Amino acid sequence: MADLFFSKSDPVADCNRPLADRMRPQRLDEVTGQGHLTGEQGILTRMIEARSLGSLVFWGPPGTGKTTVARLLANETDLAFEQVSAIFSGVADLKKVFETARARHMSGRQTLLFVDEIHRFNRAQQDSFLPVMEDGTIVLIGATTENPSFELNAALLSRARVLAFQPHDAASLQALLARAEEAEQKPLPLDETARQVLVRMADGDARAALTLAEEIWRAARKDEIFNAGQLQNIVQRRAPVYDKNQDGHYNLMSALHKSVRGSDPDAALYYLCRMLDAGEEPLYIGRRLVRMAVEDIGLADPQALGIANAAKDAYEYLGSPEGELALAQACVYLATAPKSNAVYLGFKRAMQAARKNGSLLPPRHILNAPTKLMKAEGYSKGYRYDHDEPDAFSGQDYFPEKMGRETYYQPYERGFERELNKRLEWWRKLRAERQRQE
Repeated sequence: MADLFFSKSDPVADCNRPLADRMRPQRLDEVTGQGHLTGEQGILTRMIEARSLGSLVFWGPPGTGKTTVARLLANETDLAFEQVSAIFSGVADLKKVFETARARHMSGRQTLLFVDEIHRFNRAQQDSFLPVMEDGTIVLIGATTENPSFELNAALLSRARVLAFQPHDAASLQALLARAEEAEQKPLPLDETARQVLVRMADGDARAALTLAEEIWRAARKDEIFNAGQLQNIVQRRAPVYDKNQDGHYNLMSALHKSVRGSDPDAALYYLCRMLDAGEEPLYIGRRLVRMAVEDIGLADPQALGIANAAKDAYEYLGSPEGELALAQACVYLATAPKSNAVYLGFKRAMQAARKNGSLLPPRHILNAPTKLMKAEGYSKGYRYDHDEPDAFSGQDYFPEKMGRETYYQPYERGFERELNKRLEWWRKLRAERQRQE
């Protein structure tokens, strides 16, 4: 497998290759940032020691080494390496790869097939891997940035182990930059603050860090040292990794929602700004704030829904960037409001009861009787108009007769729901008194 990587001693080839490619690890123990997989006790290290490599799915963000590790595994287990991309390949391309792998298998050698962006294959295309995996023709390694549980067939997942690749932390990226400086035999022309900014810009992506470093070396004049502001002007700041339709979108929205629910306005503002900075549609955030108001605050603070709705409307009226402040204001209000999911839970209980009990007729005394026949059937008979009753409360039963009374809404002793609890308790007592009088 010597053709997998350029020789480090080939200066002609090196000068034409990007720094990120030149810095690719040559052995598994050189891989940084994935110690849980490639370290001394890592699962991939153990597989190589056992000379037994099963099919795998590498799940993780860009620039974490998925492709590099797949190549190294093929190299260290003496498997033939084939690579396809789901973006550019179809069924015909896969058939050719499978035919080549079968011929190779007949001669006693397995093929490691690396499929980049495997989640982009449709269900039928994913199924095409199953026969060649089962008969040992190929060892499949699929790489995906998306959650395999949602994007890959259950049949494929049952035959492959999912390994999660983690974003590089700051220490890992600093170590990588130090290695690049050693390989290039020159320091990065950055002061300490700018170096830290560079690491943040890389956003856990090793390839991005090395690409940015290469841009900086190209831009620097002799003896020039860049500060943080100059760095951002030179590289024009790399946008955060964020796919508005996939995991990044849902992860940050989940973090925002849970921060609001957890009454942490600072964390909530941070995730709100993360999403806005990454280009999320502000109206989507506004709609989600409305949902938080009714799900997690409810009647503990009846103003919460109005404020969330007003923020959404204000953004629609003002647009960006002015309207974003209205979203921030609503976000802080919701995070600092008293919390209650009592209405949310009561709604779920009532919905379950509605589905369980079917089309039961309401009690006849609360049904209107616009015809003589309906009056003869007892519709509206015995109905008591609450406003004519003492305390404007009749205490009548409004549930279907075959059900009996049930309780769905159970407010907490928090915020405005304390007042609602007092009202409900008062009506319970009045209802019991009316029933005794009858």
